[in-house]
Amino acid sequence: MHYEGPIYRPPSEADSLLIQATVGCPHNKCTFCMVYKKGPAYRARSATSICADIREARRVHGDRFQSLFFPAGNTIAMPTEDLAAACRFAREQFPSLERITVYGSSPYIVRKGRKDLALLREAGLSRIHVGLESGDDEILRRVKKGTSAEEQIQAGRLVVEAGMELSEYVVLGLGGQDRSEAHALETARVLNRIAPHFVRLRTLVPKVNTLLLHQIQKGRFRLLGPHAVLRETRLLLERLSCSTRVTSDHYTNYLNVEGRLPREKDRLLGLVDEGLRMEEDRFRPLFVGTS
Repeated sequence: MHYEGPIYRPPSEADSLLIQATVGCPHNKCTFCMVYKKGPAYRARSATSICADIREARRVHGDRFQSLFFPAGNTIAMPTEDLAAACRFAREQFPSLERITVYGSSPYIVRKGRKDLALLREAGLSRIHVGLESGDDEILRRVKKGTSAEEQIQAGRLVVEAGMELSEYVVLGLGGQDRSEAHALETARVLNRIAPHFVRLRTLVPKVNTLLLHQIQKGRFRLLGPHAVLRETRLLLERLSCSTRVTSDHYTNYLNVEGRLPREKDRLLGLVDEGLRMEEDRFRPLFVGTS
């Protein structure tokens, strides 16, 4: 099987078979992301080469996988027919598959539109992981996300209406100290409009070789401390009214805040309040990530 460049997958895909469908990221401008800044350049692999790797995985591993993830950073951007062909072939080779998933950014989901998303769902694509990051347009502009709150809502609704599961990722602390409240309020507003199946929380960790780290070092971006992140989390949870599952399945987070909304909202707020009563030096220290 063939892999090129960094291969990342969501924690929820830890047990998934990984078959690379695309290389790199077609946007690759986000100020907080270091993954593909040194390349390789974005390209989509051919359906023929992807299916060859699927066939080889079946030969080596047998039919033991229940989930398949197609890296890399924005696989939804590849030609629809090629991705659909790979999904169909994967279903043929691995009849026990329960889930096929990809990363996908909102602009490329919107470009696909209802027709192509329906085709992908019919071919077997069942979940898309989307980096919402924030629902605040000013933050999205600052971090060079290349999208807007309204486009994020449109993309999220397209995925849900196509019958696929949707995981939306939120980066706590991404607005820094000056836009923490706006980050929580606007992100909750956008998520309520989308009503994704999962809201996956991440806490901002500055990474080497990123514009954001340079901005921090120059004093132009002020990181939140543990209590400030938890207060932002609390405000976000308070304002979320959609039915969804909140997860914090990531090493960057200060607390494991996980449960169903709205049913378990009071319990989750209680967990955050417990964290706010802890001394800040009991949480992990601030650090600069290298991967």
